[in-house]
Amino acid sequence: MPDAPIELAAARIAAIRETLEETGLMVAVRQPVSAPAAAKARHMLLKDGRLAPVLAQFGWELEPERLTLYAHWCPPWDKGFDTRFFVTDLGTGAVDVTVDATENTRLFWTSASHAIDMADRGEISVIFPTRRNLERLARFANHDDALADIARHPVERIHPRIELVDGEEWLMIPDGHGYPVRGQVKASADRG
Repeated sequence: MPDAPIELAAARIAAIRETLEETGLMVAVRQPVSAPAAAKARHMLLKDGRLAPVLAQFGWELEPERLTLYAHWCPPWDKGFDTRFFVTDLGTGAVDVTVDATENTRLFWTSASHAIDMADRGEISVIFPTRRNLERLARFANHDDALADIARHPVERIHPRIELVDGEEWLMIPDGHGYPVRGQVKASADRG
């Protein structure tokens, strides 16, 4: 079962690892992590590929429960992904990350609503599930508001599907998951 405790624990660890690998940001650890330590840890992770030696080298203890499951998406088409989205509180978000063109080519801090505006202007590209999650997150002023929304909409796996709307194919998600926008014209949806 994909939402069994062991599956969720594995997804949290994968999210911690991927965040470090892709952005240089170390999340969900007990100790404060300086920008230089995170940069060294990322370099070590990129070289070796394993998180455990990084944690041992820096003496970091994970607190995976600091990642709250926000959404679980699994499209029904070939080469679809089965992924979980998490939220965590970074405080101000004022952390030092560096573009190095390995896993990233552009890093910036912005709000969910500003990211949507950037996508609408063509400045960034976001795939269908990311867009839906940004639209949902844009409604909240802070982390606590997002947690309250999660409590109102317990996470269930979302399976997008194609629906015919006024003779046009739309990529849609089911109602009841807390999303203010449930779909868009299929031809305009980047599905990743």
